[in-house]
Amino acid sequence: MTSRGKSARPNLTRPSDEISYARRLGIRVRTKLKLVEHIDAGFSYHAFERLQEALGLNAHELGALLGISPRTLSRRKAEGRLRPDESDHLLRVSRLLDRAVALFENDEVAARRWLTQPNRGLGGRTPLEFSRTEVGAREVEVLIGRLEYGLVA
Repeated sequence: MTSRGKSARPNLTRPSDEISYARRLGIRVRTKLKLVEHIDAGFSYHAFERLQEALGLNAHELGALLGISPRTLSRRKAEGRLRPDESDHLLRVSRLLDRAVALFENDEVAARRWLTQPNRGLGGRTPLEFSRTEVGAREVEVLIGRLEYGLVA
């Protein structure tokens, strides 16, 4: 318990508003528990296409960002489903897009531009390139947080 009498553990089951970065992929869930179930089952290929459109990337660009080769991407499209690890990576990118859109006050064009342009705070790499790993994605989120509070990036 914290000093305010609430548990410090995250609540995985209590419904709240839909998780916006999942909704961007066409996945309508209110809890992280349900979201994990969707990841474990693998997202539909349609979720990939939705994020591709939202980012303005072609399939091969987004596939490369997620570490999916063109041949594997063709197989996933034919199967209609991504694997759990691919779904997790897709969700990570969607979460960053969601955070960037919020940073730019719902201006999706500005958010896409920021995500795809080299950034000094990331060693000259783009935020999307830097987010290929969970550690990199967290660093991009830290950078977004610093920008939200007007701190020099």
